[in-house]
Amino acid sequence: MSDTATEAFVAHRNLLFTVAYEMLGSAADAEDVLQETWLRWSGVDLGGVENPRAYLVRIVTRQALGRLRTLGRRKESYVGPWLPEPLLTTPDVADDVELADSVSMAMLLVLETLTPTERAVFVLREVFDVAYDEIAEAVGKTPAAVHQIAHRARAHVAARRPRAAPSPAETRDAFEAFQRAVRTGDLQGLLDVLAPDVVFLGDGGGVAQAVLTPVVGAERVASLLAASALVKADAATLRPAQVNGHPALILRLGGEVDTVVAVRVDEGRITGLYAVRNPEKLSRMEQETALRR
Repeated sequence: MSDTATEAFVAHRNLLFTVAYEMLGSAADAEDVLQETWLRWSGVDLGGVENPRAYLVRIVTRQALGRLRTLGRRKESYVGPWLPEPLLTTPDVADDVELADSVSMAMLLVLETLTPTERAVFVLREVFDVAYDEIAEAVGKTPAAVHQIAHRARAHVAARRPRAAPSPAETRDAFEAFQRAVRTGDLQGLLDVLAPDVVFLGDGGGVAQAVLTPVVGAERVASLLAASALVKADAATLRPAQVNGHPALILRLGGEVDTVVAVRVDEGRITGLYAVRNPEKLSRMEQETALRR
């Protein structure tokens, strides 16, 4: 393997991971896809490669598409709601509003409703601004077909995506109020900050205890949170963090990560809560993950 090939892969590694993660919603599977991409890249004759970034994105997209179809079959037998694997992200991810929106729990769940090819086209075009002809090569379609797929995917996402992004001040105020209310079990404080149509999703993967169906409505969600054992255990700590570019709470029991609660804020109120408890999805909470566009 030449030094040039190694340097190119390392230079674009964070970008490639981000592409794979946005397509798969799983850091573990994204890492596997990167390993497969590296193996294929190591066998490429660089003399015929004009644009290493585009070539690597094409490889990672093809590998992720294959993995995405396998994941779809796995999710059919998943116990309870499936949530993306949360990432403890670096501060610069939150500063890039478009990137933070694209990796948010809410958006990744919207992307789950697309077909594998639609998801690949949407991610490459809307998030990474890849040219249509390059996307066509990556997904094995004509540029004209990719245009149609992109249009269909954009319309699908627009009908389901989160509302207009709140200001940083709105997000901070709502999150801090939520954090105070959760810490103290303040039912009224929770009702004040939760939107009337708030949705709580829990992912235990059949391994950790979690709600098996979505909990909808401020009163039901507030009652669930106020009665939960989030901070009632003697060895429990609850700390704020940036997860997938957005505010979240990390609950540790005895020093070990037990639950990650990602928060979605719209118009100054919390509209989505995503509680990941499946231990297989919590390994990326010990160190920050760098995401790039």
